[in-house]
Amino acid sequence: MTVSPTLKLLAIDDDVQNLEIISVALKREGLEIITSQDAEQGFETFLRMRPNIVLLDLVMPKLSGMEILERIVSIDPGVDVILITAHYSPESAVEAIQKGASDYLTKPIEIDKLRSRIASLAAEAELRRKSLRLDQELIDTYQFEGMIGRSPLMLEVYAKIRRIAPHFRTVLVTGATGTGKELVAKALHRLSPASRGPFVICNCSALVDNLVESELFGHVRGAFTGATHDKVGMFEHAGGGTVFLDEIGELAPAAQAKLLRVLQNRQVQRVGSLTPKDIDVRVIAATHRNLKTMIREGQFREDLYYRLTVVEIALPVLASRREDLPLLERYFIEKFSAEYNKPISGLVRRVQTRLAAYPWPGNVRELENVIGNACIMTNGNLIDIGDLPEKLQGSLTDVPLGDEDSLSLHELQRRHVLRVLESVGGNKARAAEVLGIGRATIYELLSRMKIVERKKGTA
Repeated sequence: MTVSPTLKLLAIDDDVQNLEIISVALKREGLEIITSQDAEQGFETFLRMRPNIVLLDLVMPKLSGMEILERIVSIDPGVDVILITAHYSPESAVEAIQKGASDYLTKPIEIDKLRSRIASLAAEAELRRKSLRLDQELIDTYQFEGMIGRSPLMLEVYAKIRRIAPHFRTVLVTGATGTGKELVAKALHRLSPASRGPFVICNCSALVDNLVESELFGHVRGAFTGATHDKVGMFEHAGGGTVFLDEIGELAPAAQAKLLRVLQNRQVQRVGSLTPKDIDVRVIAATHRNLKTMIREGQFREDLYYRLTVVEIALPVLASRREDLPLLERYFIEKFSAEYNKPISGLVRRVQTRLAAYPWPGNVRELENVIGNACIMTNGNLIDIGDLPEKLQGSLTDVPLGDEDSLSLHELQRRHVLRVLESVGGNKARAAEVLGIGRATIYELLSRMKIVERKKGTA
């Protein structure tokens, strides 16, 4: 067996003879072996050396192996801990596994069994390293202008942006809050001939009603009280570039009429001026609101809507492209681990399951905030349940699922299976019993939903 020399194994046992047996047995396994006879000193060595594998005696003076296990797992749930004891009991074995141990061996140690288990853990560590490399390659492959996704829905968005960018004059980008409308707008600008010009962002919801025209189109000195000098509006400022009108649904009716004239005539007229000015700008509008409903209710101009929707790009919610979750999680972990200077390598299995089951009403922006918060909170190199915001720490049955009436049958089934799986602690056989299906059926369901276990012991 060939094991990466970077793997470190720490053995903590007050029995010197047992430490010698372990050292000799694993000497040729390509591991860096560290030993400690004292429980407290062994834990300090763990903090200093951060080994990949820990062999831990269950019964030691002053501090028990179970206490050290809890300390280690609370700091770094990604470490593989194997408890060793001469006093085996099914109860203690179950307790150890529940607290995060990877295995439970009895003394006297069976050398072949120990070597086999270490070889298995080393192989899993190598798979995790390869998986991280693959994740990075996938991120590089499926990153498009700051957006991440390989789902058919997102690939379609990318293709549409590429086709539209060279030619558009006006585009409407629609989608729920947090789906990435501004990223789409920036991508359209960067890929267009207007990329050499400015990209000017206007948040329509932040405009004061009596100053909307001044902000958008400018004013001349003396046009109104307080107008002490000429002002260039956003459309003039964006000359040769792009204006991004975010939250266009919040624009006041009077301003909608003025905007329509600008889009039709390609001219702006500053407040207080009699002379129109030609402009050369591309306009991208975005909204999370249903403009057709607003038209029916008299809140949005129908002629402006059709002027804006020469081309429309609709962004999918995160819940409808869950196959992008692992890539997005990896992308944000890398982003925040670099930002906070922390060596965070990923998520434990139960966190993956929790995030996969959450409905993400805030979409990608909410996911980014959750991962960013978790990266701040974690003390280890893997994010665990306790690092997540409180709303994600409870049972899945406590998580709001949003409007399930509008969900597909497939999505309802997926959520129900994940909730049941969570409620039985990830036990697939028990989950199959609760659901009233066979074991083969639940494995098939989980495979279709791409719920993949990273490794045994990170539950």
